[in-house]
Amino acid sequence: MGSVTEDHVVLLATGGTIASRADSVTGSTLAADSGASVLAAAGSSAVGIEVVDLMQKGSYLLTFEDMLGIREAIQKALAARGTRGVVITHGTDTMEETAYLADLLHDDPRPVVFTGAQRAADHADPDGPRNLRDAIDVAMAPEARHRGALIVFDGEILSVPGTRKSETSKAKAFSNPDLGRVGSVAEDGSIHFGPARRREAPLNSTGTGMSAHGPVRVDIIAIYPGADATLFRAALAAGARGIVLEATGLGNANAALSEAVRTAIEDGVVVVTSTRVHAGPVRGIYGAGGGRTLEDAGAVPSGLLRPSQARILLQTLLTCGTSPQGVAHQFLQRGQPPSA
Repeated sequence: MGSVTEDHVVLLATGGTIASRADSVTGSTLAADSGASVLAAAGSSAVGIEVVDLMQKGSYLLTFEDMLGIREAIQKALAARGTRGVVITHGTDTMEETAYLADLLHDDPRPVVFTGAQRAADHADPDGPRNLRDAIDVAMAPEARHRGALIVFDGEILSVPGTRKSETSKAKAFSNPDLGRVGSVAEDGSIHFGPARRREAPLNSTGTGMSAHGPVRVDIIAIYPGADATLFRAALAAGARGIVLEATGLGNANAALSEAVRTAIEDGVVVVTSTRVHAGPVRGIYGAGGGRTLEDAGAVPSGLLRPSQARILLQTLLTCGTSPQGVAHQFLQRGQPPSA
């Protein structure tokens, strides 16, 4: 669609279930609809909408470079005359990662709102149209300013840090178990926001730029009963300069992995400890290979950030050339509960 100069919302379409339909040949569901089609299904809007088609992908196919491309499109949209806010339609599988990257780098008071669907566009009762209507309304709401990136889904408004996909198929796909929602959208479209939380300064305000050599490799390694260091060392051999441990409990591993972590950190690799547990902070308490041992070896606890978002933060920081000490500082700041 052509550009709009009056107050309007820019809709960045990337695919996902909200744009998906069943393929008549294979029977699989694939992203197929354009942004204009997704918008048309949502019905008429009281505000102007400029639609930009970025890609047609299920979000399980996205790369870090794709996510950076979405972030660059957000910047471009906000630089245009008359833009009040930006809405991104996105698959739910990795929405928490792309939205977190956008939030980390978002240095503008205007809202950036992510939404999508759990039921495809050709479902008998698709949820995408309502989600998109709600997201557009939130993007135009004055109360949404100065809140960074948001996820609007199934009538809830969520700040991005700590938010994760918590249902594979139910309509209420996302939750923030530690911080809860920041607002809601009622069936009649009325919007309610709670008090705004303090945001950390965006990473791009530090003046650092992305590496000319592309993103630094960062892997996630799961910890489980009897796990050894084989997969951890394989990640190092593949070139990882950062590793996030999806640890157990408060952030625990075992003696063999802790020793491998110590050696890797001595070699300049940054290791962050997160957890597979749904809620609660990561803390170094237990020895004999537990979280205290990992922290003594130099591992950085992720706080409230779970592996998906901890990896995005670590990859962004390392790609920007942040020192290990700087990484530790950023996780200390961003992994804590925000103040009101």
